[in-house]
Amino acid sequence: MHLLQPQTEVNISSLVSTLSTPDSDNSLKQVQLSLWANLSSEAEQVDWLILHFNHWFSHLNVSLVRGDFEPEYFPASSDGPARIQFAHGFFNSALHEISHWTIAGDERRKLPDLGYWYAPDGRTQEQQALFEQVEIKPQAIEWMFATAFGRKFRVSLDNLTGEGGDGTSFKDNVHAQVQRYFNGDARLPRDANRFIEYICACTRNGESLQAHEFLREMLD
Repeated sequence: MHLLQPQTEVNISSLVSTLSTPDSDNSLKQVQLSLWANLSSEAEQVDWLILHFNHWFSHLNVSLVRGDFEPEYFPASSDGPARIQFAHGFFNSALHEISHWTIAGDERRKLPDLGYWYAPDGRTQEQQALFEQVEIKPQAIEWMFATAFGRKFRVSLDNLTGEGGDGTSFKDNVHAQVQRYFNGDARLPRDANRFIEYICACTRNGESLQAHEFLREMLD
């Protein structure tokens, strides 16, 4: 999903604050069926991610699902919960689609593809500039998700046959956005904060992410 309209964020909470919900402890205990450190393949890690995400966010009536083709978001209906469909079973695609979902507000979560329109590969320079503008926050949040999992993150300009845009500037902006989350100039969306907390509990013994883990040169 590559969306070319401004995104309305959900209610927000500080990255460094402790999330407190009545079933937080139970949620973590019930879904730790396989230790993250013991997973050796992409397929196993994807299975783990789907299991845990769907448990942690079941109260929001949403499911993470593998897709055979391109990513897409389907709102909840009488037939079942909303679906965040990621591309081709790729772990990083799942993180990217989750990041978009965390930014979308409650009203946009009622709309197909979160209410945005897609401009395919081959975008003009103007379209690419708009793409980069609205992708800064999702990709900054995706970087945080990936780091919590101990995985490499790469920015995506996603315009192989069009006018590629300024990759250096985009990387600068993604890095700056992450730092704003840490220094308090910006706040993470509520569900991004929750997701990071849960990941860290399972993969880092509860150790929170730190600003020094996000260096600009890591994006080159």
